[in-house]
Amino acid sequence: MRVAIAGAGAVGRSIAGELLENGHEVLLIDKAPTAISVERVPLAEWLLADACEITSLDEAALQRCNVVIAATGDDKVNLVVSLLAKTEYGVPRVVARVNNPKNEWLFNESWGVDVAVSTPRLMSALVEEAVSVGDLVRLLRFSHGDANLVELTLPPESALAGTQVGDVQWPEDTSLVTIIRGTRVLAPTADDSLEAGDELLFVAAQAREEQLEDLLSVRREDAVG
Repeated sequence: MRVAIAGAGAVGRSIAGELLENGHEVLLIDKAPTAISVERVPLAEWLLADACEITSLDEAALQRCNVVIAATGDDKVNLVVSLLAKTEYGVPRVVARVNNPKNEWLFNESWGVDVAVSTPRLMSALVEEAVSVGDLVRLLRFSHGDANLVELTLPPESALAGTQVGDVQWPEDTSLVTIIRGTRVLAPTADDSLEAGDELLFVAAQAREEQLEDLLSVRREDAVG
């Protein structure tokens, strides 16, 4: 997979390093000469250019990229890069960094963003996830289809503890994608059982989140009653 990253600061370089370790091709783009540190990510391609300029993106051959990541520290730049990547070059997947939470509402399909990553929101979500059992926590927002990646730790008293995945009538527009059980990551099948303490990750429509939380948190005695 070929990935272009706009913004070669600490965030962009860190993402590039992870992707390279996983065997992907990575192009880092930045207009600041001081940001071009080839020795820090030697396996990446580097381009000194303004990612908001069509000529720069032509030089980067953005049409060949499977993913573009707008990772600069400027939300305006990230929005412009996202829009150009999607509308001018037809990049299948565009991920954008949100620096100011007040701007998060802009990072949607209208601006070409498939996934918006807000660091403050993600950090607070991870804190909530670490201390909350039985409460639904929103981790990421996907622009297409108004869907979110959400997590809930199944409480011991849940009526679904011990139930097989295939026997649960999940809400519409909801998909259980992963079960994290201790150190194990499980791709759920219909025959897998849900256990108390499981971290359940769903992709769910925002309108279904409350219904999903109610389903997972209902107590055994309430279900019986």
